[in-house]
Amino acid sequence: MDVHLRELRYFVAVAEELNVTRAARRLFVSQPALSKQLGALERQLGFPLFTRVHGGMVLTEQGRALLPAARELLERWGAGIEAARAAAPSGTLVVGMQTAVGRGIQQDALRRFRAAMPGWEISLRLVGWTDPSGGLADGTSDVAFVWLPAAPGLRARVLSVERRLVALPESHPLAGRRELSFGELRDEPFIALPAEAGPLRDFWLAREARDDDPVVGATTSTADETFEAITSGLGVALIAEGNASLYTRPGVVYRPVRGLAPAELAIAWRRDDRRPQVRAFLDALPAAGALP
Repeated sequence: MDVHLRELRYFVAVAEELNVTRAARRLFVSQPALSKQLGALERQLGFPLFTRVHGGMVLTEQGRALLPAARELLERWGAGIEAARAAAPSGTLVVGMQTAVGRGIQQDALRRFRAAMPGWEISLRLVGWTDPSGGLADGTSDVAFVWLPAAPGLRARVLSVERRLVALPESHPLAGRRELSFGELRDEPFIALPAEAGPLRDFWLAREARDDDPVVGATTSTADETFEAITSGLGVALIAEGNASLYTRPGVVYRPVRGLAPAELAIAWRRDDRRPQVRAFLDALPAAGALP
């Protein structure tokens, strides 16, 4: 039986909140996705963890027995990661990202960080959209470039504010326009982030500008999957203006969209993380200023 740490983390959060809605908000995932994962875990274990009651849920006897072990495993895993990093002969700062960063941000930050922390290395880690924290939630990243809104428990500093464009197949009837209103796109099938992306999925579907649910043509977990879906004619996708030059693809065109709030690229870190290497990287970011 292979139970993943994510499933244990979901179980512990629901056990502590005793409410799927609050736990989903805390985990930065959608309520249906969390319920689905809980059901899959219970089927895998072969016994129920919760009894559903009006307004929430309570732990079963099996759930109460499992909770201390689940907490201990998560704590030991986190401590193990920190011990492994501390044992490295030279320090390594892991920087998570979900798309290319560009914008002159990353290279300058790496250069300044190395000058401030000689002997330290940086490892760039690509993280799928199923983890909107960029690897910070499970401790596999030390800092992360993310798009806002950021996951709970994180601090974030905005690095770039950009218009949202729409990525279209060049054969699309609207591709010949110089600019589009969102109203012209509302009924188009959209390429969506996975349900685990939570509020980020809603942001890139522009739910704040809709009166009804979007039509989802495909769900993707990476930038490459997104552009493959676009060129295959499965739908269109919103993208930050700065990413248009980073993701030039044959058969894909970008057009500005009126009527949408801008996208915000940020650097994020765990709220209680005060390690000097994290502080040095944050201070190294161009135009970000020093930490208070």
